[in-house]
Amino acid sequence: MLRRIIVVLIMLAWAVPAFAGRQDNSLQVKGSDTMVNLGQAWAEKYMEKNLLDFIAVTGGGSGTGMASLISGTCDIAMSSREIKQKEIDQAKNKGVTPNEIKVALDGIAVVVNLKNNVDKLTLDQLGGIFSGKITNWKEVGGKDEKIVLLSREVNSGTHVYFKEHVLRKNDPNSKEEFSPKALMLSSSQAIADEVAGNSSAIGYYGMGYISPKQKPIAIAKDEKSTYVAPTIDNVVKNSYPISRPLFIYTNGEPQGLVKKFVDFALSAEGQRIVLETDFVPVK
Repeated sequence: MLRRIIVVLIMLAWAVPAFAGRQDNSLQVKGSDTMVNLGQAWAEKYMEKNLLDFIAVTGGGSGTGMASLISGTCDIAMSSREIKQKEIDQAKNKGVTPNEIKVALDGIAVVVNLKNNVDKLTLDQLGGIFSGKITNWKEVGGKDEKIVLLSREVNSGTHVYFKEHVLRKNDPNSKEEFSPKALMLSSSQAIADEVAGNSSAIGYYGMGYISPKQKPIAIAKDEKSTYVAPTIDNVVKNSYPISRPLFIYTNGEPQGLVKKFVDFALSAEGQRIVLETDFVPVK
């Protein structure tokens, strides 16, 4: 009897690590900081309904998500920009087939401190500010104060989108860059916190980060156009000038647990969560 008990204990000792190492019921989702709150909200609600599944969601930027998908260290990449050709080439070399799925829409909010009396800007003025051509708030109707520029770091999809659509005005030949004096911050929350505490600061982030601690700026395409606030209705109407789609990328067509999670994100309930986190549903 003692010998049998010892054999059973040895078998259990071998089985437990083997079981613990299995990850058939877990997913790693990584990427866009703009989307991380949305991804976490999806994951929490999904796991409430699927108690045996585990979804881990982390940020780091769209580029980080793409790199992780290509290297096989995540199952789903969240991205606030389309995949780049060089990333597609890298993926092919690794035997990865990026599959793009649009899951939401977003407006990029430009925000200033509550004490700042500037409440509207044109795209040209924005480009001038973030490229460093406009350096004092009095040049755009504000106080005589130097402008403190806050930007997301270069790995961020929000950074890339803002540069291409605001600084470079969608001109593929433009070489316009952010001012070297711009402070590159690692997250949207870091920008929100800095703007809230600095009366001279201006920054940008995904619309889902808007809070009463910062003032969103109304944006116009030019001086003759209407100034439009970053709201869900205006993004739906396509009237807000700085808006974009949000994506998730999988390796090939979703299968198994990846498909279950993607289907949930695109379901009526998943799209309600999109709305609840201040983004715009695609369905």
